[in-house]
Amino acid sequence: MKHAPRWLLSLLVFWLAFSPGNAQSQTKPGTEDPFPLLPGLESPVEFWKKIFTEYSISQLVFFDPLDMSRIYDVLDVGEESRTSDYVNGERERIAAAHGVDLERVRGQRGIKERTAAGLKRSGRHIAQMQHIFRDRGLPIELTYLPIVESSYDITARSNVGALGMWQFMRATGKQYMRVDRSIDERRDPIESTRAAASFLKQSYETLGNWPLAITAYNYGPGGMARAVKEIESDNLVDLIREYRHPYWGFPPKNFYAEFLAAVEIGKDVNRYFPDLQLDPAAAIKEIELERSVSVVTLAKNTGLTRDQLLGWNPALSTQTRLVPAGYRVKVPVDAQMKPLVEVAKIQTQTLVQAKEQPQVVRHQVKRGETLFQIARRYGASADRILKMNGMGKSHRLQAGTTLLIPKL
Repeated sequence: MKHAPRWLLSLLVFWLAFSPGNAQSQTKPGTEDPFPLLPGLESPVEFWKKIFTEYSISQLVFFDPLDMSRIYDVLDVGEESRTSDYVNGERERIAAAHGVDLERVRGQRGIKERTAAGLKRSGRHIAQMQHIFRDRGLPIELTYLPIVESSYDITARSNVGALGMWQFMRATGKQYMRVDRSIDERRDPIESTRAAASFLKQSYETLGNWPLAITAYNYGPGGMARAVKEIESDNLVDLIREYRHPYWGFPPKNFYAEFLAAVEIGKDVNRYFPDLQLDPAAAIKEIELERSVSVVTLAKNTGLTRDQLLGWNPALSTQTRLVPAGYRVKVPVDAQMKPLVEVAKIQTQTLVQAKEQPQVVRHQVKRGETLFQIARRYGASADRILKMNGMGKSHRLQAGTTLLIPKL
């Protein structure tokens, strides 16, 4: 990096020399675990660990939402989204087969591949993230929350507009960081981590314990406070069992259990993904601007091209012309490292290319099933199934046989 003029900066921070593997929890020996496994959440936590690490994205797991140790069936349905009619039809079939009410059958995609990809990405940021939380006196286990939220994808965008690694909505993001037309720090892994730390610390101070504060990340601190007041209990399990509200459904009730599963996986990656290599840490220096500077001037004085500057500063858009005072510019310690945005684009392109490859699903024939029933379930042609499996029209299916089904 070229020597920066004095007017450009007021501080340089955040070159982290430690590795994420050396990070330790803020909880001291002999003190109470800030993230207890509450009685009644054992089965949900185990269920989510399996969803995160065992079941593939091509698998649809049907289970009992009131007893998550009970898994009825696992269908290999391919990676493409299935219609609600298909899912509900399977729920009705399973409910009838097991003699349970339809409400006791729910479907959930596996996300093993997404979890592995997210953990790999986490290597670029986790040390910096843990540094931020440690400096604020917060448990560093909170930095595993993005496993649930976004799989550490800085480009993640939900269908309701939540953005970035920490999935902040625009209105909430404005309370904790800069979000406007030219700069959106929800896309910046460092700034959004600072914002998440502030949000979580404030939620904890308001609600009094971490199970509620974590759940508030999904349900909102105000909503959690109202639930506590109505039930007259600050025990999350009591709220799960007793609180009733149209928005208090399966996702917020399970958010803390998902987090606990994510913490266990994040702290022991080699156990769940033995061959996974985390991305190298992105050592970043920050320059806080004392006054507004144009993107062109900023690039020149940091020794980066305009594209490189934008690549290391995902909060800036291609339309950004003037960077305001107070903004912390990110520059790499190692100029040879690929910028964050470029790496994210490469990873996205790789995922898209993988999805474009011809794929099939595998179905194990059950006793009494016919080819017509199987074809209808997967929305495939019976003739194509026969052809793919080298069978003639007179071939009889046998229970236990695995059929290749062409993906939709």
